[in-house]
Order: sequence, then structure tokens, then C-alpha cells
Amino acid sequence: MAATRITVRPNGPYRVEGEIELVDGQGKPFGLGGRTAISLCRCGHSNNKPFCDGSHAKAGFQSTVEARDLPPQS
Repeated sequence: MAATRITVRPNGPYRVEGEIELVDGQGKPFGLGGRTAISLCRCGHSNNKPFCDGSHAKAGFQSTVEARDLPPQS
């Protein structure tokens, strides 16, 4: 399978596609039911965190991110 791809959707969630292992703060994995694509909340309004439930649209969340290069690690 190809590398995992994360897309920052304009005014919406992070879309994660590929081989996914999502764990909580204690390292316990979420059961994803075999999904190879999920959307993660970026707005903070989802009632199903960390997953997106579409609340960003009702909340009027706006954020458009353009790709850029990070500085080298020090």
C-alpha cells in the first residue's frame, strides 16, 4: 500500500488516507473497522472527536492552508 496521505481540506477536516493506525494519548488504538480513509476534526466543534462530523460547516469554520516548506530541523 502507498504511504499515508493527509490532506488539509479548505474550511474542513484533515482527510487521512492509506494504512492508518490512530491511537489515543495512552497509546490505545481506535477501532477503525477496516477503514482506509477517515476525516479528523480540525475545527474543534465535532461531537465525535477526533473524527469529523460536519460541524465545521454549521460553526462557520474557515481556514485555508497552502503547502510550504518548513525550515531544516536543528
